[in-house]
Amino acid sequence: MPLALLALAVGAFGIGTTEFVMMGLLPNVADDLHISIPTAGHLVSAYALGVVIGAPLLAAVTSRLARRTVLIGLMVLFVVGNALSALAPGYDALLAARFLSGLPHGAFFGVGAVVATGLVAPERKARSVSLMFMGLTVANIAGVPVATLMGQHLGWRATFLGVSVIGVAAIASLFLLIPHDHTHAPAGGLRGELAALRSLPVWLALGTTVAGFGALFSAYSYITPMLTDAAGYADASVTLLLALFGVGATIGNLVGGRLADHSLRGTLFGGLLALAVVLGVFPLFMHAEWSAAVAVALLGTAAFVTGSPLQLMVMEKASAAPSLASSANQAAFNLANAGGAWIGGLALAAGLGATSPALAGAALAVLGLAVAGVAYTVDRRRSAPATARERLVATHVPEQPQNVRG
Repeated sequence: MPLALLALAVGAFGIGTTEFVMMGLLPNVADDLHISIPTAGHLVSAYALGVVIGAPLLAAVTSRLARRTVLIGLMVLFVVGNALSALAPGYDALLAARFLSGLPHGAFFGVGAVVATGLVAPERKARSVSLMFMGLTVANIAGVPVATLMGQHLGWRATFLGVSVIGVAAIASLFLLIPHDHTHAPAGGLRGELAALRSLPVWLALGTTVAGFGALFSAYSYITPMLTDAAGYADASVTLLLALFGVGATIGNLVGGRLADHSLRGTLFGGLLALAVVLGVFPLFMHAEWSAAVAVALLGTAAFVTGSPLQLMVMEKASAAPSLASSANQAAFNLANAGGAWIGGLALAAGLGATSPALAGAALAVLGLAVAGVAYTVDRRRSAPATARERLVATHVPEQPQNVRG
């Protein structure tokens, strides 16, 4: 694997850290800015909104630029957003800075996935995407806990300054390691990319992402009350268990990338089925501390097995618009975050118990399997006429011209 993938992973590490660290810093930010914790929670929503808007918008606006230039520019915007977060004089300014920080998130992963697959042989495409995503999963193991401790001891502003430094390191890595070749702009430009998104298979692939990762976030959004109220863990132990989730996610991401290079759709179906099973038995695992810890690791593994297959499938279904489609898939991930959390919250509000969000997630995973099944059927029907034409051409022997002597 080329060293250029390391540069993409460094950028993903910084993005993953700034995305998830705010959850641990909400009490510190609320106390410092004299606001309530629910109000501070809007800072998480502002970032997610930035991702959803910025992913397709920035990918479209930069469609005629070289992808290496786009990646560096997106990381510059990331550094600016986090630096402004550290220097924000009040809540409104911080809210705007968090929105700005989220804008490059989806486009970076989207364009980065296209660059990653262009740097390797075709049989290693999924693995290249998984290595870039590894920066995101490792951020949950090391980046978020360290950044949270930094914010608790040095102030939350120091955390965002630290994330800005990671962004500067990513810019340097991208500049030095990403080659100028293989990162050219698509020939069709914005019009060609938008036209390619009209395909039904592309939207079915995006729908699979929303349902599949909505299943994860339905449970993960409420993992703390499940671990404390159902499994009996103390609040102080939750951070360590979330790091265990990151370990499972990293393993699942790497395994999913390797398996997807052998069978993309098989890995996707297997991952969604595993996720449905893990979420379905999640309440049973919450009856003891040791089994709850196992369940958290399995949740991360099962969910992230599908990460690189979903990303690669969207890119393949929109081969004429890989950057825009890949970035749109990142917006779908964040819609899954918001939608999954909402559905899990409905289960809790209905009084179904502390572990009910996991069962709601299992239902979403089954829905993801159904959407993936529909996508498979559509692909089979579309490929059948083409296969028939190929057989007809292969069996047709054109008449040989005869030499005529005068």
